[in-house]
Amino acid sequence: MSYFERHRLSALATAAVLVVVLAGAALVSAALRAEPATAAPTAPIATNTIDLAGFEPGRIVSDYTFFNADAMTEQQVQSFLLSRSCIRTDSSPCLWEYRESTVDQPAAGAGHCAAYPGAENEHASTIISKVAEACGISPRILLVLLQKEQSLLSRPTESGYLRATGYGCPDTADCETEYFGFFNQVYNAAWQFRQYTQEPERTYKIGDTEVGYNPDAACGASTVDIQNQATANLYNYTPYQPNEAALADPDSDGDGCSTHGNLNFWLFYTAWFGSGNPDPYPDALGSCLNYAHGQPCRVPELIPSL
Repeated sequence: MSYFERHRLSALATAAVLVVVLAGAALVSAALRAEPATAAPTAPIATNTIDLAGFEPGRIVSDYTFFNADAMTEQQVQSFLLSRSCIRTDSSPCLWEYRESTVDQPAAGAGHCAAYPGAENEHASTIISKVAEACGISPRILLVLLQKEQSLLSRPTESGYLRATGYGCPDTADCETEYFGFFNQVYNAAWQFRQYTQEPERTYKIGDTEVGYNPDAACGASTVDIQNQATANLYNYTPYQPNEAALADPDSDGDGCSTHGNLNFWLFYTAWFGSGNPDPYPDALGSCLNYAHGQPCRVPELIPSL
């Protein structure tokens, strides 16, 4: 059991006790409910069926959505991959059948990624689930990232597997080959998300922040009220917001200043899993249950002094 699971299970148990004492048994079931696994559409995403008014540049997804490592089991990840329409454009396997041997990764310290035990010939679904558990990042977020960066769920390619999450691939230079490989990419992306979270004083952080529309500074920027750590993480990873042309027609290239990365992230998540914005637990139970700022509950913080 990971660091995050231990603290969350203990926190949920403590929260349940507090609810009984403070508010009666009626809220216990709400405090203990797990996020349901939402059935995914099998057809390609039709952006005209998604209300783009729901896209908030300052809150792309909630912290709970981003950091809930328990959002899917390994079996659910595998079933989700099997449900995708996969078109092979070279000899690369679809993601549901992809396997790779992984290597041990050490624990990165309190609040960061726990140790990852490597193994021979692991399924992609196993890698995604184990990385999610180790680093406290939702497997849904990792699945969306793989599609947003390299279309690995729908059109896998050899190049795509090498650059699976776009880690070490700057906008103005070639990808760094030392980070090539599916496991390498998935683990390092999750590790980096956790690093952003543990050390949040960065270019993109909670609060009013200037976010550009394109790597070309001449395309301009505007102030975004970044409302949570999850959104800050997404901007640190992909530091652009969609402009009006991109929002007007997400299926087109927009204009010369349009970028679609964070908009596509939101579109894929919304199409596959529904809204990524809800915080399911009442604030009375402690904001840490919703992973506020990406941090899980710690039991002593929940127990009132007597």
